[in-house]
Amino acid sequence: MVLIPPKLHYSAFISVISIIPTMSYTIYFVDAFTQQLFAGNTAAVLITEQWLDDRLMQNIAAENNLSETAFIVPNDDDNFAIRWFSPLCEIDFCGHASLAAASVIFEEYGKQHIVLTTNTVGTLSIQKEPSGRICMTFPRREALKPNTIPDDLLHALNVQPEHILKSPQAWFAIYQNEAQIKACKPDLDKLKKLAPLDLVVTAPASSSDKYDFVSRYFWPANGGDEDPVTGSIHAGLAPYWASRLNKTSLTAHQVSTRGGVLYCDVTESDVVVSGYTKRYLIGQINIV
Repeated sequence: MVLIPPKLHYSAFISVISIIPTMSYTIYFVDAFTQQLFAGNTAAVLITEQWLDDRLMQNIAAENNLSETAFIVPNDDDNFAIRWFSPLCEIDFCGHASLAAASVIFEEYGKQHIVLTTNTVGTLSIQKEPSGRICMTFPRREALKPNTIPDDLLHALNVQPEHILKSPQAWFAIYQNEAQIKACKPDLDKLKKLAPLDLVVTAPASSSDKYDFVSRYFWPANGGDEDPVTGSIHAGLAPYWASRLNKTSLTAHQVSTRGGVLYCDVTESDVVVSGYTKRYLIGQINIV
């Protein structure tokens, strides 16, 4: 409600309101790593001429209340800068929001290949195949055996894993089978104490003819209880399972409630993580 001071004439009040600048931005919601609506992981995408204020970007991400909101600024013809924000903080690396952002750029700019430039993980080469699948080239982010394992991590797991690894992004809990992954109910309060690292749990897929491995991702310190589909972590998951299964092309299934499918190709230096998207909405936000 806006209250008009009694001594301020209505016409004067309208004049004052009319000169207050309004910032308007087009916003896209895209379901990533899925070919159908209401599945995969939804990301918001905004393309602006220059970076908005950091606080404003964080407020927009919190208002969207999605795993991530991607902010895009065009650099030149095929190069776009990207930053990712969860509802809680800016994120170093996000796969599903990069996939969503690329799909918007491809549709709005009519492109088939772009480069996303980041300040955290370098440049990401992304191309669209004729089938509609979008292929993102990520740097390998290996999960290695840690020197020590935090007690909070061990006590947070209701199902004990075969072994635990550590990547730049998260702790990896390796399990024997898919049923154990689906039964995981970690203590989220204890996981918060592991910040800035998150937790991914993973195992071989039961339906080996369709998927090679499965996972779930928990990140209460950085974004939410469980992420529906996490593209970035597959820069570490895919090399691990490629070595263990002795194959370089793998299909992954993130077995969250919404679920998602990721296609991974592992090379000596990179991991190509691919998937489909489905646009949910296009709208406008107005900030006075």
